[in-house]
Amino acid sequence: MNFIKFLLITFLYLAPVDIILAVEPDEVLTDLKLESRARDISANVRCVVCQNEPIDTSNSGVARDLRILIRERLLAGDSNKEVYKYLVDRYGNFILFKPPLTLSTAFLWFMPLLVFSLGVVILVGVLKKASPSNKSRFSDVSNDTKVSDSLENKKGKK
Repeated sequence: MNFIKFLLITFLYLAPVDIILAVEPDEVLTDLKLESRARDISANVRCVVCQNEPIDTSNSGVARDLRILIRERLLAGDSNKEVYKYLVDRYGNFILFKPPLTLSTAFLWFMPLLVFSLGVVILVGVLKKASPSNKSRFSDVSNDTKVSDSLENKKGKK
C-alpha cells in the first residue's frame, strides 16, 4: 500500500514537469481565458529550434520569445487566427504543426498517399509476376500426367 502511494505521489509530482519547466511564471497571463488561448495556440506552434516540439513545452530561447509574442498579441486584442497569421507571415507555414493546404504544401499533404499507392502498384506487379497464371498451372498438370503416364507405361512393359 505504501508503494502504491509512493508511485501515485511521484507520478502526480512529475507529470506536469515539462509544462512547468517550459512556461515560466513571468510569462503566465493573469487573465485565465487569455492564458488558455495562449496555451492552445502555443501547443500548435512548432519550435523552430527543436522542430518537433511545440513551443509550449520547449525550453529554447526562441520558444520563450514566441510564447511571449503570442501573449503580447493576445493582450493587444488579436484573435487566434490573427496570431496564427502573424506567425505564418513572419516564419512561414513550417511553424505550424498542421499547415494549411496550399499549392506549396500540397506535395507534403499528398506525398503519403502517393507513396502508398505506388507501393500497392509495385506489390500487385510483383505478386502477378510471382504467381503463375491459371493456363500455365494446367499445362504443368497435363505435362505431369503425361510424364507419369509414360513412366507407368515403361514400368508396365518391363
